[in-house]
Amino acid sequence: MAERIVVDPITRIEGHLRAEVEITNGTIKDAFLSATMVRGLENIVKGRNPKDIWAFVQRTCGVCTTTHAIASIRSVEDALNIAIPPNAEMVRNIMLGALYLHDHVVHFYHLHAFDWVDVVNGLSADPVKTSQLAQSISNWPKSSPGYFSDLQKRLKKFVESGQLGIFANGYWGHSAMKLPPEANLMATAHYLEALEWQKEIVKIHAIFGGKNPHPNFLVGGMACAVNIDDASGLNAERLALVKKLLDQGKEFVEQVYIPDVLAIAGFYKDWGAIGGFHNFMAFGDFPMAGYANTDMNTFKFPSGVILNKDLSKVHNLELRDLKTVEEYVNNSWYDYSGDGNSGRQPWSGETKINYSGPKPPYEHLDVSQKYSFIKTPRWKGHPMEVGPLARMLVGYSLGRPEYKEIIDSTLSKLEIPAAALFSTLGRTAARALESKLVADWNMEFYDKLISNIKSGDDRMANMEKWEPSTWPAESKGVGLVEAPRGGLSHWIVIKDGKTENYQQIVPSTWNASPRDPKGERSPYESTLINTPVADPKLPLEIIRTIHSFDPCIACAVHLYDENGDIIKEVNDISVCSV
Repeated sequence: MAERIVVDPITRIEGHLRAEVEITNGTIKDAFLSATMVRGLENIVKGRNPKDIWAFVQRTCGVCTTTHAIASIRSVEDALNIAIPPNAEMVRNIMLGALYLHDHVVHFYHLHAFDWVDVVNGLSADPVKTSQLAQSISNWPKSSPGYFSDLQKRLKKFVESGQLGIFANGYWGHSAMKLPPEANLMATAHYLEALEWQKEIVKIHAIFGGKNPHPNFLVGGMACAVNIDDASGLNAERLALVKKLLDQGKEFVEQVYIPDVLAIAGFYKDWGAIGGFHNFMAFGDFPMAGYANTDMNTFKFPSGVILNKDLSKVHNLELRDLKTVEEYVNNSWYDYSGDGNSGRQPWSGETKINYSGPKPPYEHLDVSQKYSFIKTPRWKGHPMEVGPLARMLVGYSLGRPEYKEIIDSTLSKLEIPAAALFSTLGRTAARALESKLVADWNMEFYDKLISNIKSGDDRMANMEKWEPSTWPAESKGVGLVEAPRGGLSHWIVIKDGKTENYQQIVPSTWNASPRDPKGERSPYESTLINTPVADPKLPLEIIRTIHSFDPCIACAVHLYDENGDIIKEVNDISVCSV
């Protein structure tokens, strides 16, 4: 007989997500994922100057600020046919690349690692053996027996006090945890080191964008002026600091992050057959010859679609014309004018909230009705996984040398087949391997920027089409960004100098959406099917797969007290900034 269990809220993600699964004989047979929050940000940007929209939609999230800003300004530049200077393109690449390193490292250590690492078990580790393990996989200097001994003593004080602090409420002692004590202690040490490191890399955003989070951007380029000798400009000292921070990021990825992921993956090879999806989509990004250049060979991330795990063929994905994308609301707490079961192309999309769900507290969702605040996007009718795994698979399938080398080498080291890529383990490993590629590319972006400046090109913005009086009466554009979590698209319709319509499809819209009108599952729900669960009361296995996507669900608007009564309800919702 099927047992239905609920995980709500799923923690260590951005936002609010609920999972309900049906388990039979220790295996998940059905799953329903509900985003218990609402996004209506598109509604408040209507009627505004398109040049200002990036500052509003950047507040969609306090984590993904840079990606939303870039997607927004690209959508406007696409609609108005604005080409930006090479320096601005490289600065955007560097800012996005820095975000990748920050986001992927933080995700692994602070959101996902403790699905695999048992902190409390590390208290029984031998510091000498821990040191030997660390030095066998990396040349990272913080690897002495004394270093791990001191850390272990500090952790013991936490445990003995009964206050685990940031390590509270973990799945410590769970039967699905497989790491030896020394690996647990090493990974915990690196968790703490990553906390220190991550606050440094974001300084790049402050140098180019004035602050972090929510750095400044500009339609037509970037808002930072090159002035090598001026203390108030983008001078030699600040550019040198950018280089130093990029070097440090590359070192942390290569000496800590990747060795840890490979070491941990070696104990969980069975997860190379759990949590896989079949369709993958990448928009492409990191342009080297201008974003408006549609030759994807100039993009570090190529674009394409893989269907049914067939790595022998990459289907073409037009960068500028995604008419094949439609969003459905048949199982979402939204309405469309007319037929609610028909899909909408984003330029004609609507954000009409119609919540008809249960009032908390409640036992289970009625999944025969609408059950999520996420719409359901489809590419030519297909559900798609987006994110690091999709990007790595597309590059690998296209035969890009840097992708082939790093993926084949990793498969060889772990002694696992290529089929293991389609899994929770593959998704987690892809994020780390991608970080290595981006860390290398960041150096190219920086060198190209410096070379341009040295040659006398200090242009950062193209203001030629800045005045709305020069715009066409009506235009539309799409801004595509490969955000760390996957393909992000912003769709804008401009009429008479104002924003007529605006829609966002974020990575978690693709991955976390409910079923479509045909009943076909999206990645979150699909990847949980056939997952073994050792203990339904401690469903660690559910968390492992969901965390492998790095969920990012936008800010909620309803607040409830402990009895389920509404404290405050915002009906005409616009944005909740975090």
